[in-house]
Amino acid sequence: MAFKDLFTFNKDETTFVFVGGKGGVGKTSVSASTAIWLANQGKKTLIVSTDPAHSLSDSLETYVGPYPKFISENLWAMELDPDVAMEEKQRELSARKASADGDSMMGLDFLSDQMDLVSSSPGADETAAFELFLKIINNETDDDYDVVVFDTAPTGHTLRLLSFPELMESWVGRMMKAKAKIGAAANALKNIMPFMDADDAQTSKELEETKKQVEKAKNILSDSERTTFKMVVIPEEMSIYESERAIEALDKHDMTTDGIIVNQVMPDITDCDFCHSRFKLQQKRLALISQKFSDKEITQVPLFKDEVKGIDKLTSFSEFLYEDKDNDEVEQKAIQL
Repeated sequence: MAFKDLFTFNKDETTFVFVGGKGGVGKTSVSASTAIWLANQGKKTLIVSTDPAHSLSDSLETYVGPYPKFISENLWAMELDPDVAMEEKQRELSARKASADGDSMMGLDFLSDQMDLVSSSPGADETAAFELFLKIINNETDDDYDVVVFDTAPTGHTLRLLSFPELMESWVGRMMKAKAKIGAAANALKNIMPFMDADDAQTSKELEETKKQVEKAKNILSDSERTTFKMVVIPEEMSIYESERAIEALDKHDMTTDGIIVNQVMPDITDCDFCHSRFKLQQKRLALISQKFSDKEITQVPLFKDEVKGIDKLTSFSEFLYEDKDNDEVEQKAIQL
């Protein structure tokens, strides 16, 4: 199978591609080049950076920002900003407070204070990313995309993001059980916690709707026809073993990892002792990659002599990935000592 054949598309349904791996392996270059290639295939594509230390703007050589920005034909990009996401939540709360009665107002003020805490807490970026994912799959965005590529944060952040459906489902379930168990006693709390009012049909409805959305997200994340993970590694042991652990964790979340992209593969430059030594070491690591990920589709991308950034170079990078372009970029002069 060619690496490009890993992509599947269903009519009227968005395809989701997560690109991840250890920090520093080239996830943004792979993500951006993947999005460019998909856009060039005629797919309306959105690339989203969920990494708090955004580098997507640098890769594309244009400011991206927290809202979808048109980059080129069929291609939009955005860098998630948790602060902006929380500001939007606060605006929604303000709109609700404007039409709320006195008791509900107190509860909304309390919720607003909690939002301030959440916006500065660890995990705010994962929360914002998951909320965007929910909006996209529930058609709550201004545009419908054929494919959304997620340029993820290093492995730990990404695994927290992908565990959100279980966390949200558990939270909503506990809230619904609490409302049912407290019963009449909830009325004594409604002045300070309106959502615990046993007779609050609106809140119950909202919890049910949230539960449905989270269940839908879980189903889509575990649907290999719609959502896949592409792991980026470099031919070094730390990257290989971290990726192996990450794939095991993704398997537990029923998420499909179908492709391994080996980045920064060196050529054999025989008249350079350092280069030749690195080449031989990488060959051993490439053998380990083939062994560890024998059930995945594996492709290699060479070490480029220049930084891979800007549309032209990212397009060339995508041709290595998806069009089996020959390596005429990396020659002996690639490495200057």
